[in-house]
Amino acid sequence: MASASLQFFAFILALFGVFGDITATLLPNWKVNADVGSNIITAITQMQGLWMDCTWYSTGMFSCTLKYSVLSLPVYIQAARTTMVLSCILSAFGICITTVGMKCTKLGGDTDSKSHACFAGGVCFILAGIFGLVPTSWYTREIISNFLDQTVPESSKHEPGGAVYTGFISAGFLLIAGVIFCTSCFKKQQGAWIYPPKQHHFPSAEQESNAGYNLKDYV
Repeated sequence: MASASLQFFAFILALFGVFGDITATLLPNWKVNADVGSNIITAITQMQGLWMDCTWYSTGMFSCTLKYSVLSLPVYIQAARTTMVLSCILSAFGICITTVGMKCTKLGGDTDSKSHACFAGGVCFILAGIFGLVPTSWYTREIISNFLDQTVPESSKHEPGGAVYTGFISAGFLLIAGVIFCTSCFKKQQGAWIYPPKQHHFPSAEQESNAGYNLKDYV
């Protein structure tokens, strides 16, 4: 019962991780630059994401421009696009697989099949967490190195946006959920290895008949 509750808790964490992963992939505020200028009325907030760049004016106007050209983008943005999409796909697969393998569901067949499905879903969550952690770390490194570079003008410097933090938190949720699913299945299999089922050997009919003939020889 405790293992089933732990799996349900991991499933909830995985759901938060999947939604956060998709949200971080689509949000345009991976890096933010707030240029107040000489007047608060002309304040501009520039945001750059994986798929679009947006500008928000203090007057309330909001405009976005899609990034159509892939080859013109920096390498870290291209890698972030690929890995974040893979993270979303793997986490979605993990949700489907663990739904079948969880102990609190009636899907997946016998206990061994559910255990294997649960382990496979945990592996998907771990891979999704790694694929989500790599681009956010790389993107943050590029932002910080650009910010500390003295040759870059102040207007071109950015800070990490909300999408980066959302990606970090989502990757952590997916990693924790994957470890819980894998360890819950591993403990069960390890217990079966340590305490194997006892096998009862019953004498066959041929052995009983041979024993009967041997006893008659002594009479």
